[in-house]
Amino acid sequence: MRLIGIIASQNYPRTFNVDYLVVAGGGAGAQGSGGTVGTGGGGAGGLRSTITSTGGGGSLENPLGLSKTISYTVTIGAGGAGSTRPGGNGTNSVFSTITSTGGGGGAGPTGNAGSTGGSGGGGQGLGGSGGSGTANQGYNGGDGRTSYGGGGGGAGQVGASAVTSSNSGNGGNGVAVQITGSSVTYGGGGGGGTGDAGGPRSTGGSGGGGAGGKDSTGDNGVAGSANLGGGGGGSKGSGSNGGNGGSGVVILRYPDNLTITIGAGLTGTESAASGGYKRATITAGTGNVSWA
Repeated sequence: MRLIGIIASQNYPRTFNVDYLVVAGGGAGAQGSGGTVGTGGGGAGGLRSTITSTGGGGSLENPLGLSKTISYTVTIGAGGAGSTRPGGNGTNSVFSTITSTGGGGGAGPTGNAGSTGGSGGGGQGLGGSGGSGTANQGYNGGDGRTSYGGGGGGAGQVGASAVTSSNSGNGGNGVAVQITGSSVTYGGGGGGGTGDAGGPRSTGGSGGGGAGGKDSTGDNGVAGSANLGGGGGGSKGSGSNGGNGGSGVVILRYPDNLTITIGAGLTGTESAASGGYKRATITAGTGNVSWA
């Protein structure tokens, strides 16, 4: 019986725990029109994390128990396009069984609500409501009012609603995560577009959110930051575009006696050992990772 038990135990793969940060691509602000209606800002990409903070005010996720005998899928989500009405949603980021949802695009000048996503897109300036975020990933977008677009939701905060006859909504803030050993903020929402050339320009949320455009001559929204999952800013004016959403990122933390192989199709690096861990930061592509 003892021999059988030893043989059986040798047939089971030994597992190790991997902490992760998985951020999806941010949504884009919407393209403008010839009228005086600001468009909504893009929502941040959904954020799921086992370290420091996760998105949407949720509880921290649990590390994954992985095996050296298995390869695991990684996909880095792209940001949405700001040349459409509504703005394009970001695409999902994936690590193994963990999927973070792309951010919702901002509402266009003739649309209504911002799009649903990891964080919701902002509403357009004729009274459109903010789009819904995804539970435990991000927050809702803000509402638009009287020519002013609402801000896109962030991973850490609801996008601000526009203030009547005053200004468009700022993007919601992201969350700070210390998985790399330093605190970095991810997942800021894009600011809403301003329908009045004299009004102030909205700001993007901390963590890569882009500012909104503001004048009637075609001021574009600012793009969300790459590899932070930031939402793009809304726009205003004939021929103006919303800011594109920022791409996502996957960061993995694992015991320092292991070495990762980042497969073909992925762009990434592995850090030196520090504090008992190594970290892999993967910034683009789709492929597999494995450990030895």
